[in-house]
Amino acid sequence: MTKTITIRDEVHKKLLAVKRDDESFNKLFERLLEGTNAVEILVTFRGCVEFRDKEKMFLEINALRAKHRL
Repeated sequence: MTKTITIRDEVHKKLLAVKRDDESFNKLFERLLEGTNAVEILVTFRGCVEFRDKEKMFLEINALRAKHRL
């Protein structure tokens, strides 16, 4: 499954600066996230991401949580 995210132009430029030529953005995110704490990452990205439909996002998160609790 794929997801669309919105980032500011400045953030995109920063990501391009650290992305390798043979690397997709998905692989870049995986590389950046390896061995780090998810909460620390979210704090780092705070304010960089704009959510289009927060209510839908919360519903999806709650559905996934309920699914994993079974």
